[in-house]
Amino acid sequence: MTTSAFAPASTPAPAPLQDVDAILASVAAAAESDDLVFPTTAELSLKVQHLIDDPDCSVDSLAKLVQADPLLAARVVAVANSVAYNRSGRSVADVRSAVSRLGLNTLRVLAASVVVRQMEGMAGTPAHRKLAIALWEHTAHVAALAQVIARRVTRVNPDTAFFAGIIHEIGGFYLIARAGAYPGLLEAANGSLLAWDEGGAAEVGRAVLKHLGAPGAVIEAIEGLWQGYLALPPQSLADTLLLADLLAPVESPLSQLAGIGREGTKVDIDVAIDDQTLASILDESKTEVESLIAALRA
Repeated sequence: MTTSAFAPASTPAPAPLQDVDAILASVAAAAESDDLVFPTTAELSLKVQHLIDDPDCSVDSLAKLVQADPLLAARVVAVANSVAYNRSGRSVADVRSAVSRLGLNTLRVLAASVVVRQMEGMAGTPAHRKLAIALWEHTAHVAALAQVIARRVTRVNPDTAFFAGIIHEIGGFYLIARAGAYPGLLEAANGSLLAWDEGGAAEVGRAVLKHLGAPGAVIEAIEGLWQGYLALPPQSLADTLLLADLLAPVESPLSQLAGIGREGTKVDIDVAIDDQTLASILDESKTEVESLIAALRA
């Protein structure tokens, strides 16, 4: 099984840097191709997701597959022992017990998180790796907060919200992984990547999400995040992602390169959630969020 990077087999000729729209279109086209190659752990994680979809799937078969990769196995046990899933305080030390505790939906989330985390490591230069690490920090915060907001505010499925949070920046990771083909793309000053905010994120993100076979409801929610319209009161999965994105203490570095700040963020949050409820959410969820993020970073 191959261990080469998640990238097309051949590298296209660099587009002129000034034509960022053309670059993003080229990246999206590459993501839609059939030549994408996943690292070994990411391939195994995708197999886990496919096995979960099998109606004859069993805990034993899942545990056996998860145990085949140390990274995924460690992540599954770590999250099973996090505050969010270990309410009793009794730790588990084996994969089968961890899979039983987490359930299929959460295992699907963790399998996706491994794919995302490995894409972080595919950046070709130190500067790009720094961007990818910052993007992972943002992703982890959004995923953990989305789960809390789903339970406390929007009442959507928390596991689905967590999953959507994990993969909502998958196109950004792919862009960073491909940036080596376009020297200077991610090194320019703020505002140089404005095209990313003005449709590029959606174009690339759709292509990668489709290739990964993400559920339609999750793709629809991420589309809502890209559009940026928050319903009042917030009630959908898209609203959940928008609020989590606004509350995340770490911004996406790609948004910063696009020159998009958080002006008006506090107003948006204040209108969507009253101060007392917001303070309660942040206070009561702090330990849980930190525990989930630590487990995801492991």
